[in-house]
Amino acid sequence: MKLNLNKAEVGVLAETLESSLNRLKDEISHTDAYDYRELLKQRKEILQKLRQKLH
Repeated sequence: MKLNLNKAEVGVLAETLESSLNRLKDEISHTDAYDYRELLKQRKEILQKLRQKLH
């Protein structure tokens, strides 16, 4: 799949990814349930890969 984004759209998407990653870091550190923590870590990895693809 290919997305054609203008600079403004890339900027908003990058900011959204960063915000989500920051919230995930906090949520992972405050989660006691192992399964849920692992799910959050997987989500974090996906978001990090998406962020790398933007740059």
